[in-house]
Amino acid sequence: MTCLKHFLAAFVVLLLAACGDRGPLYQEQSYVFGTLVDVTVYGEDEPRARQAVSEVLQEFQRMHNMLHAWQPSELSELNAAFAKGESKAVSAELAAMLREAAQLSQQSQSVFNPAIGGLVQLWGFQSDEFKAVLPDEQQVMQWVKANPRMSDIVFLPSPVSGDRGELVRSNNKAVRLDLGGYAKGYALDRAAAILRRQGIHNALINIGGNVLALGQHGKRPWRVGIQHPRKPGALAMLELRDGEAIGTSGDYQRYFMLGDTRYCHLLDPRSGHPVRDVQAVTILTHGPRAGVLSDASSKPLVIAGAGGWRAAAAQMNLPEAMLVDGAGNIHLTAALQKRLEFTDKSIQVRVE
Repeated sequence: MTCLKHFLAAFVVLLLAACGDRGPLYQEQSYVFGTLVDVTVYGEDEPRARQAVSEVLQEFQRMHNMLHAWQPSELSELNAAFAKGESKAVSAELAAMLREAAQLSQQSQSVFNPAIGGLVQLWGFQSDEFKAVLPDEQQVMQWVKANPRMSDIVFLPSPVSGDRGELVRSNNKAVRLDLGGYAKGYALDRAAAILRRQGIHNALINIGGNVLALGQHGKRPWRVGIQHPRKPGALAMLELRDGEAIGTSGDYQRYFMLGDTRYCHLLDPRSGHPVRDVQAVTILTHGPRAGVLSDASSKPLVIAGAGGWRAAAAQMNLPEAMLVDGAGNIHLTAALQKRLEFTDKSIQVRVE
């Protein structure tokens, strides 16, 4: 089962966004970070829009090459050093990313945990194709017992100056970084900065369902859809304002089936197993790091489940959040309810 098949569903967002005003609209797609990405620019002549979008897509590819978890990359080299108990000089950019990811991990009490790349690999999700095979339970428990965390990473002064002037090591050899739950959001923020620098004021950036808006679509905000986790099309729609981002984490994107049981890529680091009984979580974020937050901050809510998602949302400072539980029941905050328009008018929601 390919991840491409499932990420195609996330692009309901752009189908909705392209409707309405008839001004100049330039749109380009690519495949990076293991998903489809789409950049749409409104109100600019095509050569100018194409140049700006091309720079964004080149930046995405650069980041993909730097952060790949299981192919040769700066990140995989760092993982190899961790496994040997060695220090490794990394770029200033990667060091800053690891610090930010560690801060978000601490805020979530290590529920958001990019240090469990070894566990992700064990479940078969560090691959473009997912095989319906369960890992050895003893090996899963070994990873849980090793308890790799972002707080195990130590930053050291380096005698080498310049872009690769920071040494990083881990106090735990089991730490294996996988920034898949962070990189898409970081890329959204990078894309927004590039477009603004190019003088692009109105754009929509979609990376596998994580979406950030610049400006608006003509005379109105960008109108985007939230993918239904079990049906084609949108569960709900909302108007995304300038500088806002929306992120959805769900069990319908990267998963395999064994019998009637779904095993998704969202792993609970405390149990070592995929999340159960949650179909999707959607959050709305704001501010200068809206992209990063739209990606990383949703994971603790997924893992907390229907019983604990509200406390996790408060912990991650997310007043606008929604969870679809395993039975398809919709739980959401009052703040997000005000922003959503459900496609099924008869749908029942629980405002919490």
